[in-house]
Amino acid sequence: MMNKTSRTIAAILIALTLSGAAATTVHNVAYAAEQSQNGSSQVNTLSKSYVVYGAGAPQSAYSELNDTMDVDNSYQKLTATAADYQQYLDKNGTTTDSAMISSVSITPAGAGSGIKVNIRKYNGHSNITKVTAQQYAMVAQMAGITDITIDVTSNKPVTGESALTGVYKAFAADGHQLDPQNTSAANSVMNATQGAIDANSGDSSYAGKLMAAVGDVSKQIAQKKQSKNQNVSKDDIQDMLNDALKKRGIDNKTSNTQVNKIVNSLVTFQNSPISSSKTYVNNVTNTINNVKNSSGDLMNKAKAWVNSKDGKETQQQAANWFQRLINWIRSLF
Repeated sequence: MMNKTSRTIAAILIALTLSGAAATTVHNVAYAAEQSQNGSSQVNTLSKSYVVYGAGAPQSAYSELNDTMDVDNSYQKLTATAADYQQYLDKNGTTTDSAMISSVSITPAGAGSGIKVNIRKYNGHSNITKVTAQQYAMVAQMAGITDITIDVTSNKPVTGESALTGVYKAFAADGHQLDPQNTSAANSVMNATQGAIDANSGDSSYAGKLMAAVGDVSKQIAQKKQSKNQNVSKDDIQDMLNDALKKRGIDNKTSNTQVNKIVNSLVTFQNSPISSSKTYVNNVTNTINNVKNSSGDLMNKAKAWVNSKDGKETQQQAANWFQRLINWIRSLF
């Protein structure tokens, strides 16, 4: 039979081993992929998390929107208006507050994580009907932000083009003044890629491959512009895009008309300040890696699972198990 000292040592060893596993298992489910990829500690691009409701979303829907995007009281709450849309996306655009319906939450991620996007179902309905998670991710990167996870949803069906307004407003509230020329140029990429994505809606992998190809070309444009201190010709950009589409295996799925629209948007990107940023090259590489093999609405599936009903039940079970462990240890003395 074990004496008191032996029991104490055994209890301590068990507690250290098992409690350590219990404390880290659920956390690792959410972040293991990111940490193994970049090997870095969490370095946030934002100081805190934000939720931005579309001005057209009724306050009566806020509670359900919060549940859908896993928003708690720690999130700073903002509202995206028609004036914000004109400021960040299209200064010549015409919209109204009532048309700003989609809502977003933005949470900081680890340094080198790039951007990941989850489009969340609202009460079981997929209400973002056109824009894909992969478009949101690459377009936000091209606007000059990085290392965040974005959740997008809407309380009723919308196309989703204005959702990034809320992301940009959150960054402004956090003290990061995004250049309107960058956000406008990035939005032109979203518009230019929409036709090709719509035409290939039956291929769930197409959006990720297309946005990775667009990211590839934007990276090459930035590298050439910075090394030679001059712009790349439109013809060269078209050659780059054709090569990138072929590399991703979707050149035969993308028409000349669609290619031309994307090339024009990449020319606009080249003329924006972000293409001269030395950090853009490294940051866009991370998001290219996120989107290239991504399909569907959930790019950060680990986070989505942890915040799902099953994930929360698992966390509660782990907490209950840990409490039983503590009680058992106490019973030994």
